[in-house]
Amino acid sequence: MKSPKSPSKDVTASLDERSREVFRRIVETYLESGDPLGSRNLSRLLPMSLSPASVRNVMADLEDLGLIYSPHISAGRLPTQQGLRFFVDAFMQVGDLTAEERGSIERQIRPPGPAQPMENLLTEASRMLSGLSRGAGLVISAKNDPILKHVEFIRLEPTKALAVLVGEHNQIENRIIDLPVGITASQLTEAANFLNANLAGQTLPELRTQLVKLKQQVAGELDTLSQDLVERGLAVWSGGSDEEKPTRLIVRGRANLLEGLAGSEDVDRLRLLFDDLERKESLIEILNLAESGPGVRIFIGSENKLFSLSGSSLIVAPYRDGEDKIVGAVGVIGPTRLNYSRIVPMVDYTAQLMARLARSGL
Repeated sequence: MKSPKSPSKDVTASLDERSREVFRRIVETYLESGDPLGSRNLSRLLPMSLSPASVRNVMADLEDLGLIYSPHISAGRLPTQQGLRFFVDAFMQVGDLTAEERGSIERQIRPPGPAQPMENLLTEASRMLSGLSRGAGLVISAKNDPILKHVEFIRLEPTKALAVLVGEHNQIENRIIDLPVGITASQLTEAANFLNANLAGQTLPELRTQLVKLKQQVAGELDTLSQDLVERGLAVWSGGSDEEKPTRLIVRGRANLLEGLAGSEDVDRLRLLFDDLERKESLIEILNLAESGPGVRIFIGSENKLFSLSGSSLIVAPYRDGEDKIVGAVGVIGPTRLNYSRIVPMVDYTAQLMARLARSGL
């Protein structure tokens, strides 16, 4: 098999009408079926009259440019990774979603409530992208620092308690914390009352900063055990740097990626992809990829180091909160023959709806 070459910067100018048409047909056949296209079949598909011999000459020129290659001797041609990138940048026309597709997405990306908590919403968004794309849908969401509305400590056993935090949008977070030895029920109540009286209306990182400022007041109003409890509770809730902030990655539709695998090599590459998705570092990497440019980003094969070994493509778009901070991303992962023109508007519209929710504080 010929080793693919990188196409030069003036590839577009070097292609005449028939070369562009031959290249486009090869890529479109690959995206639709994954099969190589031979000169005889290709000559029948072209709008202009070209013999199989003439088509082979054009193919040879495209191969010299690094846009296509032959997987086997005497076989048809497939686009190289560079060829796919060239096709996406120079040929692909991104369509718009139908009213039915928009409605389907909107029904699943709606404000969460008692019957639709945020975790379920993220899962549904990922499943929806998977179903529409026939790839694996992914949603990444940073857990925002909620603004505190109410704090309560509930004793579970002599040395453990459930710390309950309620946010301004009625989000509830629970943590089990170790209790100082000898703390009483009244001290639990005293610690919760102090927090509710002094620290409500702030985010968790702000609470820790405020606690330092209130150190003298804490010492004056609370006994030693209650002070210890307050500090333990806030440390468990808000500990860690921004890089360590809990982030959710939800991937649905992995079974779609199993379809059409040709052999053990494909299965091994898919296993590498799944391994990449299990790593915590992949969350930050995907967000970095999404952040690297405005709107929807397309990464084909080894263009991103995260999925380079598995040869997968990633279509991803970030979404932002009301302060224009990136708080998550949505996307689709799949083989390089994804239907890019159809998936790009789906990812884009989903990101817009997720941003709308993020801006509303949900």
